[in-house]
Amino acid sequence: MQNQRRSVLKKMAATLAGITGINAIAKAAAPALPDSAPQGEIVYDQDVPLFSSFRVHGNMVFVAGIGAHFEGDIKAHTDHVLKEMEKVLIKAGSSMNKVLKVSVFLHDLNDYKAMNEVYKGRFGSNPPVRTTVAVYGGVPGDSLVEMDCIATL
Repeated sequence: MQNQRRSVLKKMAATLAGITGINAIAKAAAPALPDSAPQGEIVYDQDVPLFSSFRVHGNMVFVAGIGAHFEGDIKAHTDHVLKEMEKVLIKAGSSMNKVLKVSVFLHDLNDYKAMNEVYKGRFGSNPPVRTTVAVYGGVPGDSLVEMDCIATL
């Protein structure tokens, strides 16, 4: 029994060492961000930062999930989310045409078709790759849809 525990602990230590080494390599390979690089608005909850609205890393922009927290249907929520996404991307120095990946989280999969009607054409003629899922338990804040994205500068 004790030998099995030692074996498991050795494997865990080796795994952690490997992860640490990979993280060190990735950090060393990543270009340093200039002090003037936009870093996004930090969202706070009772003086504890929860997340940044976006982060710039190298020539990439990572935009946090955006929802619509008001009464309305899926089309109104989708339109609002996409307009807010565009504002964040512009603030970060990017645009909707430079989005590579979008994740869409729907409160109800039955809203898929209506969401697509509003989504279509918002990213130019070469749309990004996309993943769409219905979220068990709903989207936080009673939004009917939430989206995040990854773009280039």
